[in-house]
This record gives sequence, structure tokens and C-alpha cells, in this order.
Amino acid sequence: MKVGTHDIVPIIDGTAHEPIGNAVTHPDGKIWDCVEHPTDETGRIRLDIGSFLIRIRDRVVLIDAGGGVHSGEDTTTGSMLDNLRDAGVEPSDVTDVCFTHMHWDHIGWSTVEGRITFPNATFRLHQDDWTYFMTGTTSDPRIREIIAPIEDHVEPFSVEHEIIPGLIARPAPGHTPGSTIYIVHDGKERALLLGDTLHTVGELTEPEWIGMWDVDPIAAGIMRNRIADELASTGDPFAPAHFPELAFGRLATLDGLRRFTWAQ
Repeated sequence: MKVGTHDIVPIIDGTAHEPIGNAVTHPDGKIWDCVEHPTDETGRIRLDIGSFLIRIRDRVVLIDAGGGVHSGEDTTTGSMLDNLRDAGVEPSDVTDVCFTHMHWDHIGWSTVEGRITFPNATFRLHQDDWTYFMTGTTSDPRIREIIAPIEDHVEPFSVEHEIIPGLIARPAPGHTPGSTIYIVHDGKERALLLGDTLHTVGELTEPEWIGMWDVDPIAAGIMRNRIADELASTGDPFAPAHFPELAFGRLATLDGLRRFTWAQ
């Protein structure tokens, strides 16, 4: 995806095939029928995992850091570094790693066996996620183990701001306390990287669908619909963190309904 002079390149780390009931639920018990993001013959939905590589002037930025080497019944990751090199980037080239939030499948390549994978990078994240996942009763031992080695390289933030020229961090709490959207812009062009503010196309086109992985489902639902209204109004391309192939889409309102198309 080109945004003015900036390139955004999806970097796949792996794929999850989740039962649709693990991803979303509907208050009226509706059966999932989203043709743009269908389930397979076993009732599972494809959710890819990875990162977005952005080259902005002299910066080499990653939005999220995949899941690391992981193999489970429904989820396999581990390809991110190979795919990053295929895109012409070595881990030492990365200048900034910006987390949308701190779930394991977004931070996994931050370290490997205690060693920092991106040794020249500054790691950026919302302070509320650091507090939630790294301190107190809500801290997660798995996440703490991955993240602890980068602590001296972390620059937290708490309000919307321009991290570097052309890249804005916008807090969007709900999925996690510090969930963040990143807006890439150049001139009048923009693209939004939505993290896990939503996981499926159907959550955009039918706002009644409720995500199953949100720390605060009510706040997450309000945020998701606020984002959907903005996207339908502007027509800006966007990519959540788990669409198949980490692909971009666009949203519009036709006859009072939200309509989704894959971006070209």
C-alpha cells in the first residue's frame, strides 16, 4: 500500500484458523454469513498474524512484531524474520517498533531467548498497556518474559501524537487499555493500521457482532463503531492486524448500510 511517498508492506508471521465462535458472537444468535471474510468448511475463520513494515524517509518502522516461533492446534507463527528479509530488511535495520497493544501475537519477535531481535530499534507503546501487562495483578508472565529485555529501549506514550513525521499514534482503548491505532499520512493521503480494534470484516458491516478477545467489551464496541463511522466517511484504506494476507480494505455507506471492499 502506497501512502504518498510512504510504503506499507504486510509482513506475514503465520496464520490462525479459529472457530468463528471464538472470534465473535451475536446477541441474536445469528449465523456468520460474511462473504468477504468467510469461514471454511469446518466453521473456522482465517486470521493472519504479522507486522506492517513502513519506510518513512530514513526510518524503518514495524507496526507490531508478530507472534514469534509458535505452533499450536489452531495457530502457527514463525515466518516473520524470513519474510522481512525477503522485503529487503534485516532486523538490525529496524529503527522503530510500534505496538498496537501487548498481546503475545503482536510482541512475539521482540526478543528470542532473552536477546533483543531488533537491536537498534526504539520500542513504542501506550503506557496503559505497559501497566496492565507488566505490573500488578493483571501482569502476564509470558508477556513479561518476552518484553523485559527491551525495557530500557521502550518509549511509552499516553496521548495522541506524531511519533515521527508521517506516523501518528492514536489511543483507541477497549481491546486492551492501551490499544493504539497508527495513522500513516503524506499530504492528503492516509491509511490506518487498526491493530485488534476489530478482527473480522463482519464487525464493520454489522455492528451488532461482538468481539470475544476484548478486555473491555463495551469500550471496544464503542471504539469499533466510532472507527467504522470515520472510515466510511473518509474512504481511507485501512488494515486491522488479522485480515487474511494482512490486506487493506475500504468502507463506505450505501443505502444506510456499511459496505466493505478490498483495497487495490
